[in-house]
Amino acid sequence: MPGKISTEFVAKGAGSIAAESPAVPVRTPSAWLSWSVWSVAALFYLIAFYVRVSPAVMTGELMRDFGIGAKNLGNLSAAYFYAYVAMQIPTGVLVDTWGARKLLIAGSISAAAGTFLFGFTGNFLLACFARAAVGGATAVAWVVTLNLVMHWFASRRFAMLSGVSLFVGNIGALVAQVPLRFLVEHFPWRSVILASGVVILAVTALAFAIVRNDPSEYGYSSQAPLSLQHPSQDSVWSLLKGFKQALAYRNTWLIFFAQGGFLGAMLAFAGLWGPPFLIARFHLTATRAAALCSLMLVFWATACPIMGYLSDKMGKRKPIYLTGAAAALVGWVVLFYWPHLSLITFTIIAALTSFCAGAIILGFAFGKESVPQQYFGTITGGVNMGNMLGPMLLQPGIGWVLDKQWSGKLVNGVRAYSAADFRTAFLLIVVWSALSVILISLTKETSCKQTA
Repeated sequence: MPGKISTEFVAKGAGSIAAESPAVPVRTPSAWLSWSVWSVAALFYLIAFYVRVSPAVMTGELMRDFGIGAKNLGNLSAAYFYAYVAMQIPTGVLVDTWGARKLLIAGSISAAAGTFLFGFTGNFLLACFARAAVGGATAVAWVVTLNLVMHWFASRRFAMLSGVSLFVGNIGALVAQVPLRFLVEHFPWRSVILASGVVILAVTALAFAIVRNDPSEYGYSSQAPLSLQHPSQDSVWSLLKGFKQALAYRNTWLIFFAQGGFLGAMLAFAGLWGPPFLIARFHLTATRAAALCSLMLVFWATACPIMGYLSDKMGKRKPIYLTGAAAALVGWVVLFYWPHLSLITFTIIAALTSFCAGAIILGFAFGKESVPQQYFGTITGGVNMGNMLGPMLLQPGIGWVLDKQWSGKLVNGVRAYSAADFRTAFLLIVVWSALSVILISLTKETSCKQTA
């Protein structure tokens, strides 16, 4: 009877046969359980964003403690992305073989270990290694979160829930702005980092206690297609061959490189170089500069679920995806190169630009619909790799240009760069944003349906 039992047999009457036959779950999991499972993975994704952008409000402390300039600061920050990108294909394969639960537990333990190492070491190369370890470990967060969304929620909610997940991730980026700056000003930055490692270990405990790969492990019916309800039994080699086949689809490569223009611009600016640029251009305090970047991240995070919802409602991916990319490009150009912008005007345009960049979320649904269903894990990892390619290259690239432009000025033992230096370096953001617009214009619409 519905409400009293969670499973029933397809046929009744043959008692001995029924006793030997597996029960078929017919009741969907409660909303509370589905959201609880999702929330653990989303919390880890929030932490991934936090550690990703945390160097932005500690630029002075990091440059001083490690005795480095802009180029090496960019490399220290980007070490996270080097490992993150390298892990995307393995992560896509592992989520299809291990399942989300094991991957989440392993990733959170490794991330905690890397965070502790970063907090303790005084060696620059070891600090880079620690950042890379954290990047490789948190690389599983997004793929695991989307995998659990697919298993625990109806497919028609995928784009919207992808946006909600990215929104939660961006809360981590917000914590890494003004709140983190406040903590760093009142406590040693190393103590703050070590405390972060303890929080990551708490995620491991929650994952172990709550998360399951599929509702069927709790006795409920799965929301995923039948072929994806359990970890794949194929060999890793077979899955890697499948990834190669997924790359043969036209949209895959176009979306791969387009995504980097969205995230690369946001994290190169709001996630690292925005605060020192704002200090140089508007003579803001470090806290006020971080607050403006926080506002950008708020608008970006808010836009993601809205963009996903509108795309699902419209039944189209390309129009919103392309419009967002084009509007963001115009916004970056105005922010960097329009003369005599007041701080208020700059803030308004920065917020609107960030909101438009929220169209990035559609790349995941667009990519998923462009390849066969069995490649869900691999295509999600591939699109996310494209995301991280942007900040991985732009953060150190901008730092390299800044060092080339540096006049030799030092402030409190730290290299100081002018607003003009930043404008030259930010050409890299503009070029990739323009490339994203071109690539998205070449994609083929899926109409929110599985086309492959």
